[in-house]
Amino acid sequence: MSAPPCSTTLVGLTESEARERFAAGLGNAMPSSTGRSFWRILQANLFTLFNGVVGGCFILLLVLGYWQDALFGVFVIANVLIGVGQEFRAKLTLSRLAVLNAPDARVLRDGTPTQVPLARIVMDDVLVLGAGDQVAADAVVIEAQGLEVDESLLTGEADAINAPVDRELLSGSTIVGGRGLARVIRVGADSYAAKITAEAKQFSLVNSELRQALARVIKWISWLLIPVGLIAINGQMQALGGWESAIATGAWREASVGAIAGLIAMIPQGLVFMTSVSLAVGAVKLSQRQVLVQELAAVEGLARVDILCLDKTGTLTEGQLVLDAVEPVGRALAAADPALATTGSDWRLVLAAVGADPQANATAAALREPYPGDDAPAPVATIDFSSQRKWSALQLDDPRAAGTWVVGAPDIVLADSVREPLSAETLGRTTALAEAGRRVLILARTEHPLAPVDDGVQPELPAGLTPVAIVSFREKVRADAPDTLRFFAEQGVDLCVISGDDPRTVAAVAREAGVAFDGEAMDARKLPDDPDALDAIMADTRVFGRVVPEQKKQMVLSLQRLGRTVAMTGDGVNDALALKYADMGIAMGSGAPATRAVARLVLLDGQFSRLPKILAEGRQVIANVERLAKLFLSKTTYAVMFAIVFGVLLWEFPLLPRQFSITDGLTIGLPAIVFALLTNTRVYRPGFLTRAARFCVPKGLTVGVVLISVVAWARFTGDYSLAQIQTAATITLTLTALWVLVTLARPFTWLTSLIIAGSYAGLAVVLFVPWFVEFLQFEMPDARLIAVAIGASIVGNIVIEVFHRRVPS
Repeated sequence: MSAPPCSTTLVGLTESEARERFAAGLGNAMPSSTGRSFWRILQANLFTLFNGVVGGCFILLLVLGYWQDALFGVFVIANVLIGVGQEFRAKLTLSRLAVLNAPDARVLRDGTPTQVPLARIVMDDVLVLGAGDQVAADAVVIEAQGLEVDESLLTGEADAINAPVDRELLSGSTIVGGRGLARVIRVGADSYAAKITAEAKQFSLVNSELRQALARVIKWISWLLIPVGLIAINGQMQALGGWESAIATGAWREASVGAIAGLIAMIPQGLVFMTSVSLAVGAVKLSQRQVLVQELAAVEGLARVDILCLDKTGTLTEGQLVLDAVEPVGRALAAADPALATTGSDWRLVLAAVGADPQANATAAALREPYPGDDAPAPVATIDFSSQRKWSALQLDDPRAAGTWVVGAPDIVLADSVREPLSAETLGRTTALAEAGRRVLILARTEHPLAPVDDGVQPELPAGLTPVAIVSFREKVRADAPDTLRFFAEQGVDLCVISGDDPRTVAAVAREAGVAFDGEAMDARKLPDDPDALDAIMADTRVFGRVVPEQKKQMVLSLQRLGRTVAMTGDGVNDALALKYADMGIAMGSGAPATRAVARLVLLDGQFSRLPKILAEGRQVIANVERLAKLFLSKTTYAVMFAIVFGVLLWEFPLLPRQFSITDGLTIGLPAIVFALLTNTRVYRPGFLTRAARFCVPKGLTVGVVLISVVAWARFTGDYSLAQIQTAATITLTLTALWVLVTLARPFTWLTSLIIAGSYAGLAVVLFVPWFVEFLQFEMPDARLIAVAIGASIVGNIVIEVFHRRVPS
């Protein structure tokens, strides 16, 4: 859709013209970039294979009227609530951040500068721009007075760029010097910032080993459910007199309950639930440290990372310049200009006057703290800094610093200096500082007054300049960066700095922050397009400059092809794609909204030092969930064995679902709540599902053999009722499965010892407290069967202990 031509660039649009354009869809409303909608969040957490299987069994029991046996349905509800609640909370937090960080813009309306919300800017509006303003929509400069723009959020290039008339300004960039007007040419989704983040905003899940492993287990079990389910339901029907008899007498209901008990026991619903609890608790603990977790699985992500990619501007640095040093020019200065020899403090007053200028750019503003302008002399004439000229000037009449002073690029300011030997020496020093990554300016003086400047005419550099001091600046490295990077290096995590800035500057900042590397930073403009050639470079090189957004993405993908697990930090739109494709994207809370939206973790206060805490939390989650997996998958092993054996033998299932739920609670569920939250600093090791299988298969089979043996003994050696066999089975299963818990609780602490003692005491409670006995339908067998149950459990415990000591896991 095209807009009618602007009435005049001097008065901007009228209010009526602006309303017409907004109504015509030419406003600057940006598409939402704060993640999935609530409905999509609900769908992703509700419609899962796990919920389908467990939820189906839950609903069937409710329909049949056996609500007491449907206790396991709580896990389905809790899983959904935890997942939806955490992700929706993150979405709301991001939305609030977007509102808080959305400034108004100034536009010309009816010839008057007017504050309007960003979304109310329309095509052909005239933006009024000054230092500190953010460009709210793509625009073309129509008037400029020393206008300079910082596009680091978009390109990663930290150096300010001159913005003359007819230059295009991109939305998301910031004005750092001068003033001007710009006519809007693209708005909303058509703007540069919106287009560069379009791919990044496509939702994708965190690469989570925990989620993938659990999904694999659920998939395997789901495939088993069909044949095992048929065996179980047939066994239960036959045990009750056959299909025809069971259907005719209504006994099929009890058969269905028995079959469901066998099937539900196979599914480690408690493991899925406790994993969600562990991740949610980790997310809450991190939020208390100002870390927003956008997706639960992200908590464990950083623990698996083996290379951390860092953007320089806004991540390693605070995104601002600080004064590095002021070096008075050589001892020959006094002889070259006697006036300077008698006024040793004059150059300090000049720097104070430069920094005190209200229109000072980012470089000049860095002088304000070291040289406060309270006592600075007021200039009688000035020439503003221009990136095109690369110098500024001011004339002072104050006797302490009289003369004309020029601040600018050394090669420009000293090009026609009258002090040739001194200039050559100074240029050599400035070159060395520049090669070390410093931004270098020269302060020079002359007796010649500043010539008047005519509008539209470029001023000429004053003649007879003498170099007085070398002024060098550096980017301010975050105070917490060196310690944080040292921590990751000690943990075996490689560091890679990827920046759009000058390679020399990137190298200097990387070294100051503590990144160890040989040689110089690589200029990304020399990187090959061929993936194999890029992989060869990424395998060894760790510091890069002049990297464009698409290259950041390709570099992350290259590291992943090399088998690395990649974390990427950043704050600008130029980092969005790399954060999206990294295994773990980490954004600064002050960064661009699109970058925060695609990141997995957001450091709300921008404190880099939060990362070690995230690593520790992730390690705790993975280590504790592995311990839980060994518990729950042991149960899955013996549950599959029960379903098959009792189905094939055509025996009634020896446990009701409610009895199985109680056994689960004593041997796994209640202890798991504590075990999931224990402090655990074990270093991450890949393949936890393999280790869990090596642990659970022999122990699960042992538990299964013990229980089947007790049930067989009861069926063949005595006239025991089904309720008595179920009671003996509950005792046997609890005592044997509890020893699996004992092996995992080592080394014992007072808390784990208390949990184990409580589980044994819990068995006594459910066996002897009348309410539990009635609810669980227990009937105490004679002493002989109880002795067999306890004796078989002791033998099983011994076998489990032997396996635990002999088979490493």
